[in-house]
Amino acid sequence: MASIGQIVEQTAGSEVLNRARQRAVLVPDCMVEARRIANTVIAGWHGRRKRGIGENFWQFRPYADGESYARIDWRRSARDDHMYIRDREWEAAHTVWLWADMSPSMMYKSTFGSVSKESRALVLMLALAEILARSGERIGCPGIMEPVSARNAAERLATAIMHAPITEGLPDTRMIRGSSDIVLIGDFLDDADRVMERITPLARRGLRGHVVEVGDPAEETFPYTGRTEFTDPETGEKLTSGRAETLREDYQQAYLARRATMSDQLRRMGWSFTHNRTDRLASEALVAVHMHLSGMPPAVNRSAG
Repeated sequence: MASIGQIVEQTAGSEVLNRARQRAVLVPDCMVEARRIANTVIAGWHGRRKRGIGENFWQFRPYADGESYARIDWRRSARDDHMYIRDREWEAAHTVWLWADMSPSMMYKSTFGSVSKESRALVLMLALAEILARSGERIGCPGIMEPVSARNAAERLATAIMHAPITEGLPDTRMIRGSSDIVLIGDFLDDADRVMERITPLARRGLRGHVVEVGDPAEETFPYTGRTEFTDPETGEKLTSGRAETLREDYQQAYLARRATMSDQLRRMGWSFTHNRTDRLASEALVAVHMHLSGMPPAVNRSAG
């Protein structure tokens, strides 16, 4: 049968150098797309604002029994028959660490996906950086960029990614101190238990985590038929099946069971999980993750494929 997906090869030369060049070419376009998506999603939002100690007015809300009368705004309350509290906005900046998997498996794109998994992961990471930077948060990337609080944090992150060395696996997080959020974006195709072995220590350190699984539709639906050769992009190992369609049911069960196991374990330890396929809109996952970061989990995860 005709090829459904492939890993795009670069010109002859050092594999690491070629991958670095490909990523450097990809990042600027991803930054443009990330900013477009961020501008769409952020319309009508006011960042991750919350009430707390500060000077700026945030909102009026109804008075609740037990609250101090000193906090009542009598001028606003005089307009109708209810008493209102005048909330101020919490002004302390928060640190959010963003990471996107750049391993070889992320370079996959089938004919059913609109972009490669690598491109989608970069767009999600940079769009999140754009939105969070506008909200005044500190943005960092483990092993690539120390946290910065600046309006151009997304651009600075994009530049850092372009010049960062090629690494595989989850990032080194030893530089992360204190209470922070960390967003991990990748395909997480390893066995669920192996993935959780690497993630669980982060939760034990007090990090609030958010995992975004990026998948290609062909990886989930397994549309292969006839004689098909499969190649592991990480190891180069090959598997040839004379009738690929006979593997579909068992494969799909294993694929979905891995996701369900990882999702359940993450949520049990207080982390969020979002799935986004490359034939769906990136903005779906962006909205879901932003809501989780804001402490307001979406009622329905529309990023599921």
